[in-house]
Amino acid sequence: MTMNKKNLSRRLGALALSATLLTGMFTLGAGAASPIGVTAQLSPQLTIVVDGVSRDFYTVNGTEAHPILYNGTTYLPVRAIGELMGKNVNWDQSTLTVTIGGTRTTAVTAGTPDTTTQKQQISANLRPDFTIVVDNVTTTFRDVNGNVVYPLLYNGSTYLPVRAIGELMGKSVAWDGATGTVTLSKEGSLVTDADSFQPTKPTPTPTPTPTPGTTAGTITAEQAKTIALNHAGLNSSQVTFVKAKLDWEDGKRVYEVEFYTANYEEYDYEIDASTGAVLHFDYDAESYSPPQNTTGAMIGVEQAKRIALNQVAGATASHVRKAYQDYDDGRWVYEVEIVYNAMEYDFEIDAYSGNIISRDIDSIYD
Repeated sequence: MTMNKKNLSRRLGALALSATLLTGMFTLGAGAASPIGVTAQLSPQLTIVVDGVSRDFYTVNGTEAHPILYNGTTYLPVRAIGELMGKNVNWDQSTLTVTIGGTRTTAVTAGTPDTTTQKQQISANLRPDFTIVVDNVTTTFRDVNGNVVYPLLYNGSTYLPVRAIGELMGKSVAWDGATGTVTLSKEGSLVTDADSFQPTKPTPTPTPTPTPGTTAGTITAEQAKTIALNHAGLNSSQVTFVKAKLDWEDGKRVYEVEFYTANYEEYDYEIDASTGAVLHFDYDAESYSPPQNTTGAMIGVEQAKRIALNQVAGATASHVRKAYQDYDDGRWVYEVEIVYNAMEYDFEIDAYSGNIISRDIDSIYD
């Protein structure tokens, strides 16, 4: 796969089962960690099935709250999940704390189904400053790779990822990509890899260079396409493939896989043909990035570094190779480069909102 370094460093935007906590605006407590602005997807097309029953979720005032997709993970509203658990959900503004506990004596909130909202990009906030207390125990949630995941705040409602919801409810979580259905049930293990449609941080495996002309141990093009789709958190019905071809790159047999979504989000993969390892991942979300809002102050290079580091599990400030302000394609951005665990990560972050506009991941073995 051939592309210049500048283009490589301008890729990958961030791509959630949710229920409502409270209506109204929340304010940031003194000395708390800062909210992180992100672009997510409101996803009314997803179906949520709990113990065999399809569920809709409503705010306290009866407005339907739809699932949200962020970074490949489905988020649901906390208040509605608390109702399904038969527990009370409370909000403490002074400490920014959500408390789930006790025995709920009131009925589940009813509302009017919303049939007009379409799938769309939205602006939300990750809230590392929020504390979640479940049955008097402060709880931290992690994804399938062990990375800490934070509550998401949208339109005055707090959301948690599906894996965390499964843990809270003591249920297994499964994803059916063909029907767009998330299922929570008592069957199977406690929590399955329901984050399988979440892009994961690839860890390359160095392999011996194959001899030109040999095909022993080589995966098929269909297998390479499946690996790329699983990594992107998508299924074949959601994308159009441009290519999936076997090629040579730096003396190594690789598959070059390229596809795009209905929103023209472009994905490019370079996959080791012997091991199936993702050697390069390039995702371009700039085509749907909203115009820059220059109201207010820029977030600053230190906050930009924190946002980038939050995307690379295990990396610390010492792994940041460069971070600087730039003006690119008509907007002010911060360029951040991180080298960690045999991978190079390049981020482009909106200087005002803190949204990740693009991200590029490369194996340093290339």
